[in-house]
Amino acid sequence: MRATVIHGERDVRVQDVPDPVLLADGSGRDAVVRVVAACVCGSDLWPYRGVERVRAPKRIGHEFIGVVEQVGDAVQGVAVGDAVIAPFYVCDGTCVNCRNGVSTSCLNGGWWGTKDTDGTSADGGQGERVRVPLADGTLVVVPGVDLESEEGRALVPHLLTLSDVMGTGHHAAVSGGVREGSTVAVVGDGAVGLCAVAAARRLGATRVVAMSRHPQRQELARTLGATDVVPERGDEGVARLKEMFDGVGPDVVLECVGTKESMDQALRSARPGGQVGFVGVPAGGPELPVGTMFSTNVGVRGGVAPVRGYIGELLPEVLDGRLQPGVVFDLELPLEQVADAYAAMDERRATKVLLRP
Repeated sequence: MRATVIHGERDVRVQDVPDPVLLADGSGRDAVVRVVAACVCGSDLWPYRGVERVRAPKRIGHEFIGVVEQVGDAVQGVAVGDAVIAPFYVCDGTCVNCRNGVSTSCLNGGWWGTKDTDGTSADGGQGERVRVPLADGTLVVVPGVDLESEEGRALVPHLLTLSDVMGTGHHAAVSGGVREGSTVAVVGDGAVGLCAVAAARRLGATRVVAMSRHPQRQELARTLGATDVVPERGDEGVARLKEMFDGVGPDVVLECVGTKESMDQALRSARPGGQVGFVGVPAGGPELPVGTMFSTNVGVRGGVAPVRGYIGELLPEVLDGRLQPGVVFDLELPLEQVADAYAAMDERRATKVLLRP
C-alpha cells in the first residue's frame, strides 16, 4: 500500500509500505481501517521545517477518517463496514486518566507514527490503510453514514475536523471558561484558531475577535462566527483589544499558535481576572511570566486536547449541519501529491489541506 513517510527537513514522500495486519499477540483489540480522508496538521510542519529532528524515516499523519475493514476478536464496539473517526492519538477509554477526561494521557495509549507501548509500530494516518490499536477506545463510529455516498462525501471535511482541529479549538474555549455572554479574542488564524472561533460562538460568546492579517483567513473567521478582526500584533494588538473592551480587554483569550510571542500576546490582552485557554503546540518556546499573572490575576489553562471525549458532543451538530468546521479545508489533493500539500501549508498558501487516498 501507499503511505506518507517523512525522511527529514522538507522531505516527505509517498512510498510503498507493508499492508497493516491485525496483531498476532492474542489481544485481539486492534482494527484495520481503510482511510477515506486524511489531512496535514500544523504540528506536522514542525518536523517538516526541521524544528523537530527526524532521526529516521517514519510514517506521519495523525488525523483520518475511514471505513473499518477488519477487527480483532476482542473488539466489541466497532464492526467491519463502520464509518469511523480516529482522534489524533490512541487510547483505551478505560484507564483512570481516560475516565478522568484526559484520554491524551491514557496509560496504555500512544501516538500515530510512533511506537505502541508493546514496542510495535503505530501507523501514520496519511496513507491508504491504518492499523488502529485499542480500537474500542480509540475509534468513534459515525452512525448511519456512508462516507462514499454523495451525502457522505459532503460530510467528510466536517467529520475530519473532529479528529483534531475542531476538538482542539473546543478545548481552548472550554479551558478558557467561555460561556454565555463571554467576550473572546483568538490568537492564531490557522485551522485550530478558526475552529476556536466557532467553538467560542457555539458556547455562547457574544463577541469573538479573530486576530488575523490574512484576508482569506479573515473571511473564514467571519464565516465561523467572528464578530471582529484585528490585524495588529504585539503592543499594537494588545492596545487595540484593550480599546475594544472597556479599556481592559476581553474576558477570555484563546492561544492557538504555540510560540513565545503568541502566549505573550494572549496574556497581556486578557482583562484583569480573565483567562487564557491555550492549545498551541509549544514548539516555539512559549513562556509563562508569573509576575504578570500574579499582578493581573489572569489564569492559564489548557494543553493537548483530549478530543476523543469531545466527539460525542460535537458529532450530532456536524451531522445535522449546525456545525460546519470543514470550511477550514481550502485545498484538497490526492495522497500522491502530499509533498505539495506540505509545501502549501508551509508557505501559507493553504490553511489546511485534505488528502484523499
